[in-house]
Amino acid sequence: MIDYDVVVVGAGAGGGVAACVLAEAGLSVLLIERGRNLSNEDVGRDHLRNQRISLYGNNAGPDDGNPRTRYNSRGELVAIKPWEGDYHNNASCVGGGTRVYGAQAWRFMAQDFRMASTYGIPEGSSLADWPITYEDLEPFYTQAENELGVCGNGTANIYQSNRTSDYPMPAMDPTLCSEKLRKGADQLGWNTFPVPLLINSKTYQSRPGCVKCQHCVGFACPSNSKNGTHNTVIPRALATGLCTLQTDSMVVRIEVDSRGQTNGVTYLSNMHENMTAVRVKSRAVVVCAGAIETARLLLNSSSTHHPNGIGNDNDFVGRNLQGHYYPGSMGVTEEPVYDGIGPGPSIATCQFNHGNEGVIGGGMLANEFIRLPIIHWYRAMPPDVPRWGKENKEWMKRYFTRTLHITGPVQEIPSPEGRVTVNTSVRDVYGLPVVHLSGTTHKETVRTAKFMWERSQEWLKACGVEKLWGDPPNYLGLSGGQHQAGTCRMGNDPKTSVTDKWGRVHSQSNLYIMDGSVHVTNGGFNPVLTILALSYRNSRALVDKIK
Repeated sequence: MIDYDVVVVGAGAGGGVAACVLAEAGLSVLLIERGRNLSNEDVGRDHLRNQRISLYGNNAGPDDGNPRTRYNSRGELVAIKPWEGDYHNNASCVGGGTRVYGAQAWRFMAQDFRMASTYGIPEGSSLADWPITYEDLEPFYTQAENELGVCGNGTANIYQSNRTSDYPMPAMDPTLCSEKLRKGADQLGWNTFPVPLLINSKTYQSRPGCVKCQHCVGFACPSNSKNGTHNTVIPRALATGLCTLQTDSMVVRIEVDSRGQTNGVTYLSNMHENMTAVRVKSRAVVVCAGAIETARLLLNSSSTHHPNGIGNDNDFVGRNLQGHYYPGSMGVTEEPVYDGIGPGPSIATCQFNHGNEGVIGGGMLANEFIRLPIIHWYRAMPPDVPRWGKENKEWMKRYFTRTLHITGPVQEIPSPEGRVTVNTSVRDVYGLPVVHLSGTTHKETVRTAKFMWERSQEWLKACGVEKLWGDPPNYLGLSGGQHQAGTCRMGNDPKTSVTDKWGRVHSQSNLYIMDGSVHVTNGGFNPVLTILALSYRNSRALVDKIK
């Protein structure tokens, strides 16, 4: 006897959409989230403990007690806390990263789904085409933009792939910063346009328009104008009466029957008090825990049928970890360009996403999010300015409002050695093997990142900056961050992929993955809209299969 039709693991972008589609189709759903359902007060506005600058902790989870490991430059195994940079953290709460993200809402371009066909396969890389095309996903991009709410200008970006409709809300108003950058781009002959955002530019679906505060990326929205799964699709799922939200609970194992087929999960309920292990049976399981934790769960779900972890018959679970290199430059202007108006990103160019001689792919460039002074001091100071003392204070006083910052994510070339495994010698507070991170991205990613850095310098010079800084990317490192993807990639061949084109694990009839894990490549954009669109597409297919 089953307990639910579907168990959904993780209440972030992919999981929130999946729970909504499944419940509104009449299926019983258990949505399990290891974090809590945080209020704005719970998230807080601590300037040193947030998802943007986590010097002393984070504000949206996970808690301490969930370390990860990797080897440092001296070959020593080190444990990494959730708020340390090498952890590659994403928020752990209802809404996942969408609770505190910057909400940039980019569609991947048609070429992003055909990278291997377009550029060839660099030696040592695992670059491949997706098993679907942009056209397959386009209707679901539109659905995500309308059901959650995106503002933008659908005709201004001349490089975008075909759209069947405009955004449901107009773009945010330009800022002092965007006006300055637009003039520089015009001198270069570059096409620019407003950044699309999962933020209300006006009242939409009974939620108010953005109040343009200075606490956006890394923080909860004080006006409920930032659109994540926590305030859109998850409430809709719960309103059906068919979705049960179980928070503060962590799935520790995907269970299988006597044939080795998925038939439910075991999770730890109420982890912070009166914790108990609960076994539930279901007709299907959908895993949406993020590319790192999804891989960990599959690898920790070993059995006699799946000795190396479920879905890992060909040693592909956890490989091809991607995120984004973020090259960028800063410069100061004669006049103020900071007007204190959030959220910040208001002008971008896709001039260099593809078609760049000598590099594979490219990326998007945009102005940065509005910064708190402490984040500016920590991340955006010129290298020749002292970090402390009177000269530092004088620089901040004079130039904080006059600093331009151009940056953007770069199309990464996946490497099979950039990977997630589990470390059985180090366990979390619940006794589970933790994530071990290893490898690097591919050297071609560095080449592309340096090319995009040069473009950021070119843009700022055209704006007439007085002083220019920002180091060129020249390192190989493991790239995951908050845009983690690729560890359970989709494909047609089980030998080189983990799921099929619908997110179904090849060896399983009823185990699905609907988060960034399935991305074959991660585009030169923030990936959340693609995660949402894929979840809409694949959840609909799961409904058709079950009903």
